[in-house]
Amino acid sequence: MRYLIFSLVFITLFSCKTDNKTEAKNKSKTLETVTYRVALDLNNGVELPFLMEVTSSTTAKVYNADEVIEIDEIAYENDSVYIKTPVFQAYLVAKINEDGSLTGNYVKEALNRYVPFVATQSDVRFKTNEPSKSDVSGNWETVFSPDSDDNRYIAKGVFKQTGNKVTGTFETTTGDYRFLEGVVSGTELKLSTFDGAHAFMFKATVTDSTMTGTFYSGNHWQEPFTAKRNANYELPDANSLTYLKEGYDKVAFSFPDANGNLVSLEDDRFKNKVVLVQLMGTWCPNCLDESKYLSKYYQEHQDDGLEIVALAFEYVKTEDQAFKNIQRLQERIGITYPILLAQTGTSNKAKAQEKLPMLNQVLSYPTTIFIDKTGQVRKIHTGFNGPATSEKYTQFTTEFEGFVGELLAE
Repeated sequence: MRYLIFSLVFITLFSCKTDNKTEAKNKSKTLETVTYRVALDLNNGVELPFLMEVTSSTTAKVYNADEVIEIDEIAYENDSVYIKTPVFQAYLVAKINEDGSLTGNYVKEALNRYVPFVATQSDVRFKTNEPSKSDVSGNWETVFSPDSDDNRYIAKGVFKQTGNKVTGTFETTTGDYRFLEGVVSGTELKLSTFDGAHAFMFKATVTDSTMTGTFYSGNHWQEPFTAKRNANYELPDANSLTYLKEGYDKVAFSFPDANGNLVSLEDDRFKNKVVLVQLMGTWCPNCLDESKYLSKYYQEHQDDGLEIVALAFEYVKTEDQAFKNIQRLQERIGITYPILLAQTGTSNKAKAQEKLPMLNQVLSYPTTIFIDKTGQVRKIHTGFNGPATSEKYTQFTTEFEGFVGELLAE
């Protein structure tokens, strides 16, 4: 009996020591200060790579062409690391392997989406096996889902190529696909971007005048696209796509803020002011780009008689979570104008249009409504071409500041 008791005590102590050692070992695992090539598995042998430089055990940077995304929310639990990109609710979770590599998932819980990935120590986004046989620099007239009546839409590809390396974006009538980076290897074009909210991959066979390929959004959506070189191609005017229906001359709404107060354009703070109404979502990268721009502009011109109010259309299921996401966005970007909750449970644009029946359609997030001091709608701008579009972005900011300046001067 004594031998049995001793044996049990020894086994128990040994197990505790082993568990404690394992736990301590697991807890001691942190990311090395290296650059990782993160490759998302999009199924069927297609991977979406991006580069992430770990600058400390709790900070990192994600690179997409000229874009640098600063990450300062990295947490550890046992042998796993949780990496959360700024503003957006998606995150990377991975096991830290003995060789320093990572194996895990890109997770968007609200949409129940999981994309497996493997990260290895490398500073090469795309490997090139042969010299480029084409130079894709220039403008491309593009059609996505060209054979589908329901999903077909047009775009403008704008690219710069140096050697094998390619940067640029696709501009659409509702915004852009942000900072794309990739290569042309032989006749194959590969472009990718990862910003925390979206993971986009483009693969195409190219010649000097044509592209035929596939666009992947994570592992849940893919569609074909075709393009032809066209130096003079332009998209429809973004100021003509959304407008007031016949019989309406004003925009009206009443939505709650985080304190439960209903806010409308009839409130005193908006009277005799130039008002910009931003239709957006905290999950939307183009909205983030616009919000950064609007926030800075608002701080500079609030005292000139300008007000901005944002209407958030959120796909999370509860108001509580939606307002947490709104607060996170406001704090991260430094937004001081009100963001009201217009919708939860879906980002469906048809549902959004029901909340604003005076509009002919809600075609895009973001959409910005320009209202003069008398309450009249003077312009509605659909989408937002952000910094990734370079010349288009500069053109937008010049037009925006000129037009708002005119309204303020009236």
